[in-house]
Amino acid sequence: QVQLVESGGGLVQAGASLKLSCTGSGFTFSSYAMAWFRQAPGKEREFVSAIRKRGTSTYYGDFVKGRFTISRDNAKNTMILHMNDLKPEDTAVYSCARARTGYYSGSSFTQYDYWGQGTQVTVSS
Repeated sequence: QVQLVESGGGLVQAGASLKLSCTGSGFTFSSYAMAWFRQAPGKEREFVSAIRKRGTSTYYGDFVKGRFTISRDNAKNTMILHMNDLKPEDTAVYSCARARTGYYSGSSFTQYDYWGQGTQVTVSS
């Protein structure tokens, strides 16, 4: 069955960096676009970033403003999110998701059919 497992979250101070990883199994990872979403307590799920199946195109939420970089290694069935200059407002559970196709279809969570359990990112001021 399809599984997505995130890792790399933690507690950091403002201005620090983190690298999140998402490893997929149970499907042909290289055939699907992938994405990161986040959800903070009391807030709606928010699109962070997405990457097409071959990694040729990437997409980011407006709030990212050049601080995050998404990438993937299809040989390792892994997607990475490098986060720099973290801010307290970045505190959330970050989840990876599989798109329904190999191409980016927008930032709505309805365009993604499988989700990981999430990894907590906490940024202290």
